[in-house]
Amino acid sequence: MKKIYSKIESIVGNVITVRAQDVSYGDLAMVESAFGVSLAEVNRLEGDMVALQVFSGGRGISTGDSVQFLGHPMEVSFSENLLGRVFTGSGKPRDKGPELHENLIEIGGPSVNPAVRIIPRNMIRTGIPMIDLFNTLVVSQKLPIFSISGEPYNELLARIAMQAEVDVIILGGMGLKYDDYLYFKDTLERGGSLSKTVMFIHTAADPTVECLMVPDLSLAVAEQFALQNKNVLVLLTDMTSFSDSLKEIAISQDQVPSNRGYPGDLYSQLAARYEKAVDFETAGSITILAVTTMPGDDVTHPVPDNTGYITEGQYYLKGGRIEPFGSLSRLKQQVNGDTRKDHRAIMDGMIKLYSYYKDTLEKKSMGFMMSAWDEKLLKYGARFEKDMMDLSVNIPLERALDLGWEILADCFTPEETGLRTELVQEFWKGK
Repeated sequence: MKKIYSKIESIVGNVITVRAQDVSYGDLAMVESAFGVSLAEVNRLEGDMVALQVFSGGRGISTGDSVQFLGHPMEVSFSENLLGRVFTGSGKPRDKGPELHENLIEIGGPSVNPAVRIIPRNMIRTGIPMIDLFNTLVVSQKLPIFSISGEPYNELLARIAMQAEVDVIILGGMGLKYDDYLYFKDTLERGGSLSKTVMFIHTAADPTVECLMVPDLSLAVAEQFALQNKNVLVLLTDMTSFSDSLKEIAISQDQVPSNRGYPGDLYSQLAARYEKAVDFETAGSITILAVTTMPGDDVTHPVPDNTGYITEGQYYLKGGRIEPFGSLSRLKQQVNGDTRKDHRAIMDGMIKLYSYYKDTLEKKSMGFMMSAWDEKLLKYGARFEKDMMDLSVNIPLERALDLGWEILADCFTPEETGLRTELVQEFWKGK
């Protein structure tokens, strides 16, 4: 029988403090007040002083209410019954379906031992040329999508969720507007992907602590599916909301702030989630794609800055497109030599010519006379942006490679592309 503590030392916002013994960080507790029973999580220990974040908020709790520690951290039910379901950040059904209680697993465990990981070697096809062709997403990779507010990052995630060739999609939403949540749900339902998707959704109106639970819930479930030999893609949006929730709780506990008010362990908190990406030797895999919005389009902001040290590249979303110069998949070289022998050549050659096009645009804006070569580049740039960069384009990798050759043949002679002669002889689409 767990001891019940009947005196709360302090109440600051959603954080309560009690004196207790034999309590661990992350343990759950039940707080019984006049308004009913609320769950709370231990998020700070200082001697016998225990701080808990109350899920439903501190309103209605008084110093005379009782606190009972459960002796275990947050748990989530795991089974095939999760597929097609939508839950809150506390694991409660959001879709009005039944609660699940079987096979409870703890969340927030350690990342996988590197000794049982294997070198990434397979691509995840998405049907988006700017990903598949130019910055290939690789199984077990951890990649952020750097964006500013207003960009269609949730639309991009929804497209990836519908089109990615994986067994299971786990969607974790943090600080979402209710419209965004409905957009994800309706889009996946119409696209026929909801049946292989599990959604953990925290909206802006939900308690702050539930925002912090979403990545851990998503990754705990993903790990169990991966151990069942399934390839899992975890989509998280938005890790800046997650970081802001960390900051809010740290401030309420009078922690000494670090850069721009964020807690000093921001890097560790982010790394603990991103490092769950893994490809098991004898089982499945977890791949993580996470939106990180950049306040003021500032990549030196603490959240994207720390993220860049942890992850294996990034996709920059700008002007409704994946920007080719800022985007980088550090693992693409592991796989794009095995897709088709012209993959690397087309990838490098088209980006090089697109950089020439950007230089020509600058010359044109300054009033310089356009040469015949400049006119070719202007034609090429318009085709590249329309047929490759537009996020509505949905074609398989092989068709994207063929389209690349068609665009090059339409704008240049073979010699002007700088591509190897043997590849030109085999793939050139010109007359």
